[in-house]
Amino acid sequence: MNKPRFVICIDNADYPASLERRKIYEVLADPEAAKLGQIRVIDESVEDYLYPAACFVDAKLSEDVLVAVVEAA
Repeated sequence: MNKPRFVICIDNADYPASLERRKIYEVLADPEAAKLGQIRVIDESVEDYLYPAACFVDAKLSEDVLVAVVEAA
Protein backbone atom coordinates (compact mmCIF):
# COMPACT_ATOMS: atom_id res chain seq x y z
CA MET A 1 0.00 0.00 0.00
CA ASN A 2 1.27 3.46 -0.88
CA LYS A 3 1.92 6.02 1.79
CA PRO A 4 -0.99 8.50 1.89
CA ARG A 5 -0.30 11.97 0.55
CA PHE A 6 -1.76 15.17 1.94
CA VAL A 7 -1.83 18.78 0.76
CA ILE A 8 -2.82 22.10 2.29
CA CYS A 9 -5.24 24.37 0.44
CA ILE A 10 -3.76 27.83 -0.13
CA ASP A 11 -6.34 29.21 -2.59
CA ASN A 12 -10.05 28.46 -2.57
CA ALA A 13 -11.22 31.64 -4.38
CA ASP A 14 -12.94 29.69 -7.16
CA TYR A 15 -14.15 26.88 -4.87
CA PRO A 16 -15.32 28.41 -1.54
CA ALA A 17 -18.01 25.79 -0.96
CA SER A 18 -15.71 22.86 -1.71
CA LEU A 19 -12.35 23.85 -0.19
CA GLU A 20 -11.20 25.64 2.95
CA ARG A 21 -7.96 27.60 3.01
CA ARG A 22 -5.32 26.23 5.41
CA LYS A 23 -7.08 22.85 5.65
CA ILE A 24 -5.33 19.54 5.00
CA TYR A 25 -6.77 17.35 2.25
CA GLU A 26 -5.97 13.80 1.23
CA VAL A 27 -4.73 13.32 -2.33
CA LEU A 28 -5.69 10.40 -4.53
CA ALA A 29 -3.19 9.41 -7.19
CA ASP A 30 -4.25 10.48 -10.68
CA PRO A 31 -1.29 10.59 -13.10
CA GLU A 32 -3.45 11.73 -16.04
CA ALA A 33 -4.80 14.70 -14.06
CA ALA A 34 -1.27 15.60 -12.92
CA LYS A 35 -0.21 15.89 -16.56
CA LEU A 36 -2.88 18.60 -16.91
CA GLY A 37 -1.84 20.49 -13.77
CA GLN A 38 -4.72 19.09 -11.75
CA ILE A 39 -4.83 17.28 -8.42
CA ARG A 40 -7.50 14.89 -7.14
CA VAL A 41 -8.45 15.56 -3.53
CA ILE A 42 -11.19 14.46 -1.18
CA ASP A 43 -12.96 17.76 -0.57
CA GLU A 44 -15.67 19.05 1.78
CA SER A 45 -18.29 16.89 0.06
CA VAL A 46 -16.23 13.84 1.15
CA GLU A 47 -15.96 12.94 -2.54
CA ASP A 48 -12.88 13.15 -4.74
CA TYR A 49 -12.71 15.91 -7.35
CA LEU A 50 -10.10 17.53 -9.53
CA TYR A 51 -8.77 20.98 -8.70
CA PRO A 52 -5.88 23.05 -10.03
CA ALA A 53 -2.67 21.88 -8.36
CA ALA A 54 -1.75 25.55 -7.81
CA CYS A 55 -4.48 25.73 -5.14
CA PHE A 56 -2.39 23.46 -2.88
CA VAL A 57 1.03 22.93 -1.37
CA ASP A 58 2.39 19.61 -0.17
CA ALA A 59 1.86 18.98 3.53
CA LYS A 60 5.19 17.65 4.75
CA LEU A 61 3.89 15.76 7.77
CA SER A 62 6.14 13.99 10.23
CA GLU A 63 5.58 10.26 10.63
CA ASP A 64 3.83 10.80 14.00
CA VAL A 65 1.45 13.39 12.56
CA LEU A 66 0.83 11.28 9.46
CA VAL A 67 -0.17 8.31 11.62
CA ALA A 68 -2.49 10.52 13.70
CA VAL A 69 -4.16 12.02 10.61
CA VAL A 70 -4.68 8.63 8.95
CA GLU A 71 -6.07 7.08 12.15
CA ALA A 72 -8.49 10.00 12.60
CA ALA A 73 -10.01 9.43 9.16
